[in-house]
Amino acid sequence: MSVSRTKFYLDKQNAKVFGVCAGIADYTGIDPLLVRIGTFVLTLAFGWPLLVYLVIAWAAENKPAGLYTSPEDAKFWQGVRSNPRRSTAEVRSKFRDIDRRLADIELLYTSRNKRLSDEIDSLR
Repeated sequence: MSVSRTKFYLDKQNAKVFGVCAGIADYTGIDPLLVRIGTFVLTLAFGWPLLVYLVIAWAAENKPAGLYTSPEDAKFWQGVRSNPRRSTAEVRSKFRDIDRRLADIELLYTSRNKRLSDEIDSLR
């Protein structure tokens, strides 16, 4: 079974109680302390966030070990989860740039430029 990097997981490694707040922090990229404080304040004010917290703790899966290879990888996937359209546009933009560069190289390599051809032959 392949793990999904865009799915919400409980973060038991950084957990204080069940790992829900640490999982939300990992999913969104927000500091876990801020998520915990926000959850505590909402629970004091309304009460129902405690029920939501317990349901999430019961329903969500634990985060697989080694989900991210590096901190940069984690930041990338947090960005993908926060705005997938922007991430897709960035990837398309990078591919267009690579394609343009390859086309420029191909044009330069396949042109009938005698000086370039002589220089390439001299390098062989």
